[in-house]
Amino acid sequence: MKRLVPLLLAVSLLAPAPAQAAPRHVRLDGVDVRLRDGTTQVVTVNHTTGYRARVTWWVLRDGRWQQQLQAADGRIGYGGLVVGRKRHQGTGTTPLGSYDLLSAFGMHRQDPKWDLAYRKVRRGDYWVQDNGSRYYNRYRNKSQGGFRWRLPASDPNSSERLLDYRSQYEWSIVTSFNRGQVRHRGAGIFLHVNGSGATAGCVSAPRRFIRALMFRLDPDQRPVIAIGR
Repeated sequence: MKRLVPLLLAVSLLAPAPAQAAPRHVRLDGVDVRLRDGTTQVVTVNHTTGYRARVTWWVLRDGRWQQQLQAADGRIGYGGLVVGRKRHQGTGTTPLGSYDLLSAFGMHRQDPKWDLAYRKVRRGDYWVQDNGSRYYNRYRNKSQGGFRWRLPASDPNSSERLLDYRSQYEWSIVTSFNRGQVRHRGAGIFLHVNGSGATAGCVSAPRRFIRALMFRLDPDQRPVIAIGR
């Protein structure tokens, strides 16, 4: 057995070192980003003052995160920022944390250069915010039923008629916040075009910035949005 020790030692020295796991977190523009496996595209949202935020687009190239686009005039919710798991529907708060960028919808026909799954908004399309519906936090047309689309906007279970926001939702990118449909946590947290002021909980950025993202986001690159302060 003693003669085998040098041989085993030699083999161990020749064997390649195990590959190191990719980092699960990175800090970009002061924002802590939780990466998914294979993430090479990131949007950071750095709260600056009031409802203002700096929104930045990053790409991983040659092992380094490179800033590609930045908008100083981003917006968050009128209620400020809150830890995602503690968020409550109707508070106007924007959830802190990292979320996948899943798909998009908007007022235009799909451009063949867009890689994200996309839906053009049509008459009767809603984002369901009815806590009694199995389609809570999902895109659905009123003709399909399953939610109380007739509820007035003043009702806490009213859903969002997408055509009411033609400017903000010219392009709107869907995040994975509350994809698990926890009731009363909130629905419809998007990255969309700026309106006139604060959002109701989404993140928004200037039109040119969102339009540019539509041509750059690639689901194969596992893009995420990270919201911090």
